[in-house]
Amino acid sequence: MYRMKGDEDSGAYRIGGNGRGYVNHALNGSRGSLDLSNSNGTREPHREIQGSSDFILVEERSDEEVKNQGGFLKSAADQVSRRVKSACTKKTLYKRLPIVKWLPAYNSEDAIGDLVAGITVGLTVIPQSLAYSNVAGLPAQYGLYGSFLGCIIYIIFGSCKDIPFGPTAIVSLLTYQTVAHLDNPQYYAILLCFLSGAVELFMGIFGLGFIIDFVSGPVSSGFTSAVALIIVTSQIKDVLGISAQGSTFVQIWRSIAASLHETSAWDAALGASCIGVLLILRMVAAIKIGPAEPELVTTKHRVVNKVLWLIGTSRNALLVVICGVLGYSFTATPPFKLIGHIPGGMPSFQLPPFGYTKDENTTVTFIEMCSNLGSGILVVPLISLMENIAICKAFANGKSVDATQELLAIGISNIGSSFVQAFPGTGSLSRSAVNNASGVRTPMGGLYTGVLVILALIFLTPYFSYIPRASLAAIIIAAVIFMVEVKVVKPMWRAKKSDLIPGIATFVACLVLQLEIGILVGIGINVMFILYHAARPKISVEELVSRRGAEYLMLTPDRCLIFPSVDYVRNLVTKYSRRGRSLATPVVIDCTHIYGADFTAAKVIESLTQDFAARGQPLFFYNLKPSVHAVFEGVAPSDFVVYYTQEALDDLLKQSESPKQLKEMSPA
Repeated sequence: MYRMKGDEDSGAYRIGGNGRGYVNHALNGSRGSLDLSNSNGTREPHREIQGSSDFILVEERSDEEVKNQGGFLKSAADQVSRRVKSACTKKTLYKRLPIVKWLPAYNSEDAIGDLVAGITVGLTVIPQSLAYSNVAGLPAQYGLYGSFLGCIIYIIFGSCKDIPFGPTAIVSLLTYQTVAHLDNPQYYAILLCFLSGAVELFMGIFGLGFIIDFVSGPVSSGFTSAVALIIVTSQIKDVLGISAQGSTFVQIWRSIAASLHETSAWDAALGASCIGVLLILRMVAAIKIGPAEPELVTTKHRVVNKVLWLIGTSRNALLVVICGVLGYSFTATPPFKLIGHIPGGMPSFQLPPFGYTKDENTTVTFIEMCSNLGSGILVVPLISLMENIAICKAFANGKSVDATQELLAIGISNIGSSFVQAFPGTGSLSRSAVNNASGVRTPMGGLYTGVLVILALIFLTPYFSYIPRASLAAIIIAAVIFMVEVKVVKPMWRAKKSDLIPGIATFVACLVLQLEIGILVGIGINVMFILYHAARPKISVEELVSRRGAEYLMLTPDRCLIFPSVDYVRNLVTKYSRRGRSLATPVVIDCTHIYGADFTAAKVIESLTQDFAARGQPLFFYNLKPSVHAVFEGVAPSDFVVYYTQEALDDLLKQSESPKQLKEMSPA
């Protein structure tokens, strides 16, 4: 190792021992002890250096120190102990049990607001849960089973006051695609609820909520829009009063086309009328009577507006009651299809079916059931989390959303719901909007919603059997048709047209293929875009003059150096290095934006420095991060010069003009 006189103050360092340039003492301290002068002229060991924040000096431990550490097991035990202690703090308790934070401050105003919101949401969730059971391909009561216990559990663990836990359109469709083709689909749906909760709980414990960050906005919009169209298509059969099968958009329409001649005029007329009424009542909820200025609005105006809003918000419940009365009036020979018998009372509290007897001689084991569920075990919890986080962000009012806590909340809620024979659920956007508009104050609103569902199960199930299927199909169609995100296309086109590619690809793939394959296609295209941009970094080129009048080229890459991009960067650096006035013009690579590198990048940098040295063109690296420097140092490149100050660059440029000076080296 060699050092040039006065290099302690130059700020430039070099790796390599061929007798030219500088030695990086600051970042090469593992080769021996090194003393440097501080600003006061005294000399201190290198471990005590207080200098540039661009790197941190750490003394390597000797073999004796490593032995005294106590071994790997002791270190692991200490780390586990620290984690356990940190998990038992008051801060963690408040973070993982949000109810402990808001319940002590709960007052009468909160109770009134939550009561009104809970009842309002309950009037929405009862007809929706009946309808979503139909989407999932299950008997109507299973939707009600999934709308009370999970809703109550979410009060304890949920971090968003606006979310009422329960069945949703997207999760119901995913459940249908997972279990509809299996024998005894209700058993598989209940087990899927338990396994989805277990997966979500596992992800929450290990902090894996970041996985949904790989689903971009365009992919999410394409997926949601495709799901909305598939759900609408799946309900067309009930509006027309015909039978149709299929799990994808194309399959369902083929089945509908084959049975179109069996259309029931009564069902079609009732379904179309219900859709029209629901859309009109949706607009009624947005009507405001009176002057626009709030201070001029009278009490009469407020009462009328509140009544209109309540009628519009409770449109699903009103429609179910009216259609139920209509169905009851035709008890002898109803002209349209009804839901049929629904078992009354509460579901029995029992373990999910971890196996069942198919017939007298065949038993389906837990492993076989999991194998039959396939990818749904992972897809359902991930999509549930994505839907839930989207709702949390929509009502966060600028606050951060804790994905880990939401995973824990919906995971425990799904596990609890599986014990009362429910299929998977999550937060519902439509019910969350109703909850928010109703003035909910805390998650306690879910208690009143759950109680209302329990009362419906105990007292109203005999009357649910008279509800026409066409009316439930109309409720679903009127709700999910607005999930088609047409409005995002125009701003996406204006912002970045290439984002339309993964969005449209996801939309088409979800319509033609299974939903899990469709969203994987979108994610795959997004990843390809990311890899392409990582493999093709931009490099800016500037011809600059130092303070001492020396000319040089400044090349600035805009991102990290990883193996897909290093050859491309090398070719660009070689190409741009010939733009100077002569082949001897020094080249400086500004590494300010390079926050990471790998072994392949280090080998290419080594080759690049050798090429520049062979043709006698100086190459310097500016502001190299310590972590990146450590990677490059691993391959011990020669002629590798790093500097951190303008003064160091001036010295380097001056010495590059006088090559003889580089040979005047003395042993360090």
